[in-house]
Amino acid sequence: MGGWFERSCTLADKADVSGIKVMVIDDSNTIRRSAEIFLAQAGYQVLLAEDGFDALSKIADHHPDLIFVDIMMPRLDGYQTCALIKKNPKFAGTPVIMLSSKDGLFDRARGRMVGSDEYLTKPFTKDSLLKAVSAHMALREQR
Repeated sequence: MGGWFERSCTLADKADVSGIKVMVIDDSNTIRRSAEIFLAQAGYQVLLAEDGFDALSKIADHHPDLIFVDIMMPRLDGYQTCALIKKNPKFAGTPVIMLSSKDGLFDRARGRMVGSDEYLTKPFTKDSLLKAVSAHMALREQR
């Protein structure tokens, strides 16, 4: 067959996702821990950071395949963090998904302006988190 169905099935196969690194940047320990559990159970490698400054060095060292970043954080907020990631030619193609408890049009637009690829509202479900990852990994494979 070799079509869309087979590709989507292989994305769900744990052996195929084990090499995919997903970073979660959030100042909330609860959010980081929840995301870590959901992602690790699905077979992804998980990298965690408490804020943008903490994340930037980890991104340079570990080259995550996808990054979730909270908007409201101390020191370096999610918009600033996303802009810095996207300005670096090495990481400009890395999908960045903004996390926020606010679901406003302004927040979504501002996220797009700094280069975010998607916007996920907190609290997120296991399903919504995993769907976002698999959708962006499927897009990456098509390129």
